[in-house]
Amino acid sequence: MIVGDLSRRELGSRLAGTGLGLRFGPFNLTIRSDLTSFASLARSLYAPYPLPEAGEMTDFHVGIRRPRGMRRWLRRQASFTIDGQSPFAPYTVEHAFPALEWGINWCVATRAHHLLMLHSAGVERNGRAILFPASPGDGKSTLCTALIHSGWRLMSDEFGLVRPEDGMLLPLPRLIPLKNESIDVIRRFRPEAIIGPAFLETRKGTVAHVRPPLESIRRMHEPARPRWFVFPRWIANAPLTLEPMAKSQAFLMVATNAFNYEVLDETAFRLVADLVGSCDCYSLSYSDLDEAVAALDELSRATDV
Repeated sequence: MIVGDLSRRELGSRLAGTGLGLRFGPFNLTIRSDLTSFASLARSLYAPYPLPEAGEMTDFHVGIRRPRGMRRWLRRQASFTIDGQSPFAPYTVEHAFPALEWGINWCVATRAHHLLMLHSAGVERNGRAILFPASPGDGKSTLCTALIHSGWRLMSDEFGLVRPEDGMLLPLPRLIPLKNESIDVIRRFRPEAIIGPAFLETRKGTVAHVRPPLESIRRMHEPARPRWFVFPRWIANAPLTLEPMAKSQAFLMVATNAFNYEVLDETAFRLVADLVGSCDCYSLSYSDLDEAVAALDELSRATDV
């Protein structure tokens, strides 16, 4: 059963009551909300996502709702909660949806320490994955969105989830938050992409969420073998360059782009060393999405085995 199978009334009733269960890759969530505006967006953007089976464990109990006490009467606000606690200051109610999405990312980053969590986007084709470790502003979300609308499967926009026992990459195909100019870039590049409303003047500027293609959501339990590390950087009007990178440099960049490298300690060192050792590593500079997608398509074909 998927979210889209629920009527508007049933979805709203679950959100306001025991919670709406959602499955995102290896995690199950229960979401509660008393905001009508959130229920409408959730039904639209979460429609293809599956509901957990009866009896399955919930990893995160989260909520986005009006604050308690006097604050709820003084200003129209929304608070993100995890297990009933509010780790962040309230957001304006108009930003409730991005606040929940950011909050879920925070839950994964702070609690999923049974996995190595790289700050990286990831896409897959033919069972092999490209990981894109990058800092904010380097264009990984825009590039990732372009690729998943050009024949690649989304693994994740934010987390490279590596299973320690075998080094496999686990999918977490959640909504992709595009920011500012990237929103219109993707609208022009792939008009068929499903993009939610633009939220103006958030803490990260203007944000709109891209729903992954259905194939990425349906295959959210299929891991992939990491095959390439590509370190992207968008530079206005720059010619495309895709150049091999020394593995010593790649190791440092992957390790410093891990959410829990220090937490996992020796396990993280071994995993990153094994990953970098088994992957081809490249730096990518680009300004044109068509050129970048074509270059990565060619890279995957040239290294087919």
